[in-house]
Amino acid sequence: MLIILLGPPGAGKGTQAEKIIQKFSLVYISTGDILRKAVKEGSALGRKAREYMDQGQLVPDNLVVEIVRGRLMEPDCANGALLDGFPRTVDQAVFLEQALPDIDKKVDRVLLIEVDENELIERLTGRRVCGDCGANYHVKYKSPKVRNVCDQCGGDLYQRDDDTLATVTERLEVYKRQTESLVEFYQERGLLSSINGNQDIDGVFDQISSVLEDL
Repeated sequence: MLIILLGPPGAGKGTQAEKIIQKFSLVYISTGDILRKAVKEGSALGRKAREYMDQGQLVPDNLVVEIVRGRLMEPDCANGALLDGFPRTVDQAVFLEQALPDIDKKVDRVLLIEVDENELIERLTGRRVCGDCGANYHVKYKSPKVRNVCDQCGGDLYQRDDDTLATVTERLEVYKRQTESLVEFYQERGLLSSINGNQDIDGVFDQISSVLEDL
């Protein structure tokens, strides 16, 4: 089983990914992680990727897909894998589609977690982090006992630069520009399942489970 998990920042992909891989015995694959691993290990593909990264350039889509393809060929992926946030563009999706048949694999389902934009903004701009111990809070969903003071160590809580309203709005716009055509790509292939991300965590996972259990 090969599953792709898509969704905007703040949709809860990380939380759902953990639950999916545990229930369905899948391997979690993050392209950022495997790129860094390939570069660190100095594989042929990793060396090629590093050339681009050292020059401050994006690693070409076909090279990223080759690295993903190699990861999917490893023994621990025999039962299946979950690709989190990849592909991000139609070009990447096309390269992936072309690369999978050679290793006798295919994309079985694309899960798109959809959340109202106002809810996403509230989730992201409400996050707070302790400057001392790094504990995470939220002004609405996980507020500290004392305003702006960490429950664990008493440190000051702050809002990260990428959680400000201006930054969050831009991140959501970038996501929409990147994924609009990608969503259409997988819809045309009958692979896309939309998940209502406005529910609580268990509700979202119940809906995901229902989709995957039918495969």
